[in-house]
Amino acid sequence: MEIIIGKTAGFCFGVKNAVTKAEEALEQNEEIYCLGELVHNKQVTERLTQKGMHFIDNITEAKGKTVIRSHGVEKKTYKQAENIKIDLIDLTCPKVLHIHNIAEEYAKKGFYIILTGDENHPEMLGTASFCGDHYYILEDEENIEKAIDEFKKSKLNNVLLISQTTYSLEKFEKIAEKLQKEIPSIEIINTICNATKMRQEETEQMAKDVNIMIIVGGKHSSNSNKLYELAKKHCNNVLFVETADELNIKREFIGGKNHENKPSVRIGIMAGASTPEESIVKVVEKLKEMWYNKKGKILKKKGR
Repeated sequence: MEIIIGKTAGFCFGVKNAVTKAEEALEQNEEIYCLGELVHNKQVTERLTQKGMHFIDNITEAKGKTVIRSHGVEKKTYKQAENIKIDLIDLTCPKVLHIHNIAEEYAKKGFYIILTGDENHPEMLGTASFCGDHYYILEDEENIEKAIDEFKKSKLNNVLLISQTTYSLEKFEKIAEKLQKEIPSIEIINTICNATKMRQEETEQMAKDVNIMIIVGGKHSSNSNKLYELAKKHCNNVLFVETADELNIKREFIGGKNHENKPSVRIGIMAGASTPEESIVKVVEKLKEMWYNKKGKILKKKGR
């Protein structure tokens, strides 16, 4: 058995920065509040709770220093915190803050803004609040005509296309192409995070070259879910687990149609941007327990 761990698996810069600074804040303060989940990972949330972090749904519930999660918050939240004299520790991912700045800049210029992403995701709720009154959240290609209709109704002359940082690169490019055909003057800024792009590309390549693909990540994690969907396009046997305890691989699960000529079992592991290293390690340990590898060989991608 060979276990291949993606070199892009696990915490991205934004998540790592947020978790590290949140833990540092907890060491210096008796009570710290966090507006929503810091990251979309149950294990991280539980660990921070044990260290004393209080998770709240509304800024008005805060009774002390409050962390702004990595996904960011709505624009009005900053003013609300100021009004009730709550000190904020802003741990919004720098990539997300960059998108907020773009959205606000173009909204002031009078642009209609189309955002690709999940309309219920906290990042999108935050970004939309910087777009002014004229925007449309486009989740998939099926609603492109609706987005165009809404733009035309706005009577604005210019339109901008941007994206949620963790959106599917493949979907974004298809949507951008179709919108450009209908609105040649559209401005397009690909705001998908580079780490997301690299993780998606590596997942796609790994899935083509293994018998079994395992995606480790939170069930509510947007980027982890997209990795799962992407892997399923190229591998017959794909598992999506949050913890090692969820692993349930039967021996007959091995040897998909894509790998009839492979002499040994190859298992690929990719993890979402909010998945801690220890979760990946535990999955590897569980796999080694399930299949004894005579060589004891764990292959890791270069650079990891």
